[in-house]
Amino acid sequence: MSFSLLFITFAVAQDSEKGTPEPTFDFEGSIDTYFRASFSEDPVAPATSFADLNGFALGMANFIVAYKGEKSGFIADVVFGPRGSDAVFGSKGNSSEMLNQLYLYYKVTDKIKITMGNFNTFLGYEVISPVANFNYSTSYMFSYGPFSHTGVKADFSISDKVSLMVGIFNQTDQTEANYDRYSAFGAQLGLYGQYINLLTGDNYTQIDYTGGFDLGDSFFIGINATSATLSGDQGFTGIALYPQLTTSNSFAIGLRGEFFSETDGFGALANNGDTDNFSLTLTGSYSAGNFILKPEFRIDSASDEIFAISPSETADSLASFVIAAIYSF
Repeated sequence: MSFSLLFITFAVAQDSEKGTPEPTFDFEGSIDTYFRASFSEDPVAPATSFADLNGFALGMANFIVAYKGEKSGFIADVVFGPRGSDAVFGSKGNSSEMLNQLYLYYKVTDKIKITMGNFNTFLGYEVISPVANFNYSTSYMFSYGPFSHTGVKADFSISDKVSLMVGIFNQTDQTEANYDRYSAFGAQLGLYGQYINLLTGDNYTQIDYTGGFDLGDSFFIGINATSATLSGDQGFTGIALYPQLTTSNSFAIGLRGEFFSETDGFGALANNGDTDNFSLTLTGSYSAGNFILKPEFRIDSASDEIFAISPSETADSLASFVIAAIYSF
């Protein structure tokens, strides 16, 4: 689901003979808030990013400023609130704690674009913005993969259906600078709307497939599969399907079914051993203009008792409910 944009166009001279487009200054963003409850004595949340606070809770305010010229431009994307803080949890130093993205780009040719700065990750099906995700809560694969990268990347448009990206980045989620002196390499191959992604560096390698297919005018299924390894045997693998049915111009319903498995106490589900989790998330999405309402029911079922459902009791399953209100502009 895309943002509705407010275009503010500067009065810049234009070569009428060549028809050079005028630069534009764009402003867009969103705010979100939600209510969350679990069906247990203590209000436990799945160990995923965002939508994990209890009762009436805040998401984030997101403001994005963009300048788009003929050959170059920039994005300045700032976030406020709990979801925004979690999105930039790897930042070091107070100056970057509100920055979700900050990058500039230059188009060498119509088919080659160079981007430098901090930008959201190219891996995975889900993103930080609640407007761009169908489900409001997020998957384990998204939560424990990278959120953002700081570095330089080159995008190559090989044809209308084939693309390639290569880049060199700081350590994952280190926004301001490369504090650990390690660098990462990333690449993405796009083929007819399907994407193969690679991120590797400092004993970490993740291979990811993201794609989807339209199975009719109103039915779409998204797919994400990923595998990440650290030094030794630590790591995780997962696969998720995202079937979505649009029933009218204002309502759609979607399901996320995710299987997630960690090895050698990776820490996403448990701190030792091998643990699996299967989750089903059913989300409705009602939209009226720029307003979106998302009621959501989620069930998590794990191979071990990882959910602390009361001060003295743990369980291997958890059911929870969220209703989120989102406004985009």
